Amino acid sequence: MTFHSPLLFRMAMSLSGLKVCPGTSWAVRRVLRLAAPRCVRSSVSLGYRFMSVTTDPPLTADRYGVSRLPFSEVTAQDLNHFQQIIPGRVVTDESYLKSHNIDWLRTVRGHSKVLLKPRNTEEVSQILKYCNERSLAVTPQGGNTGLVGGSVPVFDEILISSVLMNQVISFNDVSGALVCQAGCILESLNRYLGERGYTMPLDLGAKGSCHIGGNLATNAGGLRLLRYGSLRGTVLGLEAVLPDGSILNCLNSLRKDNTGYDLKQLFIGSEGTLGIITAISILCPRKPSAVNVALLGCENFSRVLQVFTLCRDQLGEILSACEFLDSEAMRMVQTHLKLSNPLPDNAFYVLVETSGSCAVHDEEKLNVFLENALDSGFVTSGTVATDESKIMSLWALRERITEALAHDGYVYKYDLSVPVEKLYTLVEETRTRLSTSAQCVVGYGHLGDGNLHLNITAKSHSDTLQAALEPFVYEWTAQHCGSISAEHGLGFKKRDHIYYSKSREAVHLMQQLKHLLDPKGIMNPYKTIPPAD
Repeated sequence: MTFHSPLLFRMAMSLSGLKVCPGTSWAVRRVLRLAAPRCVRSSVSLGYRFMSVTTDPPLTADRYGVSRLPFSEVTAQDLNHFQQIIPGRVVTDESYLKSHNIDWLRTVRGHSKVLLKPRNTEEVSQILKYCNERSLAVTPQGGNTGLVGGSVPVFDEILISSVLMNQVISFNDVSGALVCQAGCILESLNRYLGERGYTMPLDLGAKGSCHIGGNLATNAGGLRLLRYGSLRGTVLGLEAVLPDGSILNCLNSLRKDNTGYDLKQLFIGSEGTLGIITAISILCPRKPSAVNVALLGCENFSRVLQVFTLCRDQLGEILSACEFLDSEAMRMVQTHLKLSNPLPDNAFYVLVETSGSCAVHDEEKLNVFLENALDSGFVTSGTVATDESKIMSLWALRERITEALAHDGYVYKYDLSVPVEKLYTLVEETRTRLSTSAQCVVGYGHLGDGNLHLNITAKSHSDTLQAALEPFVYEWTAQHCGSISAEHGLGFKKRDHIYYSKSREAVHLMQQLKHLLDPKGIMNPYKTIPPAD
């Protein structure tokens, strides 16, 4: 049987049920069928703010036994002063503050009594200068989509929201340099750039809610780091306000600037402990004109690794993402979000995305890869999407796992970086260790950079279950030369575990930098860096 039309068009004909014979075209093999997914993704912003579990978690201070540091408490005089700086944008309504005091996973909770909404850098500067003088602790907050408790207060810290700092300042359509305020939503920036033929180098499941300033503050990795690299490499410059109100302007858009220390790197990944990022300059790539996404089924993790190796070898420059999820992760999105899996049940799934500038070229390369993956026995089933709605449907199966898990109960989350060949071993060992004490043990993540997301769900928080997980997970990671935080930061939950990934000398230097820039310790206290001995 011979076809002369392009491979991906032939696949769209859904020719299934044909016997697989040697030399048969991939397009007619029964194991690969383009069953049009029914789960077209919508924005996940609502999912990241409102979870099905409505019971408030205990106060963080009570659950974790944290003692409040000797900061001042907010007075009526303080509120009047803030009203003078940002009239009409000082929020004290308890019902409004509730969602800002709780992380979206509903695992940590503070009790801040005031939220401030500055519109520009100068207002942030005035606020921090006053807070520093009064020894008032502050917590910067963007979209509040963090997973380690870094964006909500532990006690009554003043919340400083970037929600109104959402303006694009400039865009250079020759260099691709975008300059914008820190409160711009990632999805909005991507839409703005898309209209101009460009795209953001960062893509996250929380794109509909997260703020770009928060992305920088946590050094978010995301789904396309394999193609565009880390934020540390794509950020050209930034502007930040220091705890004493000083404005640090490193907001240039040069690709190369070798004059002294690269100060912007101090703030990328600092999680709001050194200052507040107010604006960024980031290098944006051209928007690809040809995008293909394949979802493939594998019978074991060894096959997953073989698929990944084949991806790198045969897709090369057009490979933009390579993700994996296990059967438990797929079950979560099917059960809790009613998304449809277009493939037969498999032990593992690999999502491969290609993006380039020539559809014919990309289809040819994808054709060779898929043929070889099948002929080698690496995959058992698959589907390919080329139009936007089906691409979004396939991506939703991967992007919305975190949201689905939050519907399953209390979630213990571990964001780890380990050698890719060991990526799933920890999941298996954790599953064996916990046996029936957990509802679900899930593993998924980024094959391209060895980033594992290990998630365990239970009906509610359990000290016994947490003791079975920690320090086991961190010790295992350290023994395999990994990192206990690959892309979500340390926040509150992982602060005291930093020594599993950093030497005491390195942590001591971080403490010195923190003290140098924030001697009163007002910036996002109780987070990221453990106190000096």
